[in-house]
Amino acid sequence: MPSFDIVSEVEMNEVRNAVENANRELATRYDFRGVEASFELNDNKVKLAADAELQLQQMRDMLRGALIKRGIDVRVLDAGSIVRSGKRHVQEMSFLQGIDSALAKKLVKKIKDSKIKVQASIQGEQLRVTGKKRDDLQQVMAMLRAEEQDQPLQFNNFRD
Repeated sequence: MPSFDIVSEVEMNEVRNAVENANRELATRYDFRGVEASFELNDNKVKLAADAELQLQQMRDMLRGALIKRGIDVRVLDAGSIVRSGKRHVQEMSFLQGIDSALAKKLVKKIKDSKIKVQASIQGEQLRVTGKKRDDLQQVMAMLRAEEQDQPLQFNNFRD
């Protein structure tokens, strides 16, 4: 029986490259001369540190631009609150990995409401869609691509 998985993953190698590009841009920007500002990548989080909140906002825009250039959807970014300690402002931006249960239930409901003859099941942080025909699975893919989701979805592990 044909099947495929719906996942939401971020390539951390591309994220690392985007952070390095943003750091290079930060070093060359005139408005950041003499300012202690930096991007740091730790696990699934990027730590932005600067002297002012306005500079953090500019750094977020630089990071988003670098991510877009590397082909990463910026909807995976989850911005944390800004923490101020002394003259430093720090913000952590994390990357959403996997499909949470609320989004998974919403996707299963959409698939069932579409009346396409497929079954969708939640398996941890991914969805498995199975059906008798490859065309039905491709219809589900097209339907989910057409609708705007809270986070980007990828379709992988297609088996015939």
